[in-house]
Amino acid sequence: MRKLIEATFVSLDGVVGSPEKWALPYFDDENKNYALSRLSEVDAFLLGRVTYEKFAARWPQIKGDDYFDRINSLPKFVASKTLRETTWNATLIKGDVADEVSKLKNQPGKNIMKYGTGQLDRTLIQRNLVDEFHFSIFPIAVGSGQRLFDGIDATHLKLTLTGTKTFNNGIVILTYVPKLTGPLVS
Repeated sequence: MRKLIEATFVSLDGVVGSPEKWALPYFDDENKNYALSRLSEVDAFLLGRVTYEKFAARWPQIKGDDYFDRINSLPKFVASKTLRETTWNATLIKGDVADEVSKLKNQPGKNIMKYGTGQLDRTLIQRNLVDEFHFSIFPIAVGSGQRLFDGIDATHLKLTLTGTKTFNNGIVILTYVPKLTGPLVS
C-alpha cells in the first residue's frame, strides 16, 4: 500500500500560510537537493485547490531544474469542489475525496506526496489517510497567517517522531507518524 506523505513548511510560530513570502530566502541548494531526493520515493502528488492553483500558475514554466522537472513530470491529483478542469498533468478528484484518496493509496506504485496544509487536511486527518507528516520548521517567526491545523480538530491525533534532519541554514525537518487514539470530530 502506498503512503500519503504530507510535507509542509512551518514557521517557528506555527504559520503555514503563504510560505512563498517567508520561506524562500531559506530554501537553499542543500534544502532543494534534499527535497529532490525525497521525490525519488513518490510517483504522484495530491494537492488541494489553493496549492494547486499557486503551483500550476508558476511551476510548469520552470525548465532545466532537476527539482522542478521532477515535480512537473509527476501526475497530480487535485481535490476541489469548484474547479472544473485542470492542467499541468493533473486530474481532478471527483466524488468523495476520502474514498478517492483511499483508492489511490491502494493502487500499486510509490508513495503520494502532498505539499501544504489546508482545508483538505480536515478530511484526510479525520479519515486517518495521512501516513507521515514532514514538517520543515523554518527559523523565522512570521506573526500572522494560517496556522498549522487551523480549523481542524486534531486533539485525538497523536504523533510519534520518527526522524529529524537539520540543515546548515537552521531549517529542521521533523517526520511524524500519526497514531489515532479516538475518533476525530470536526
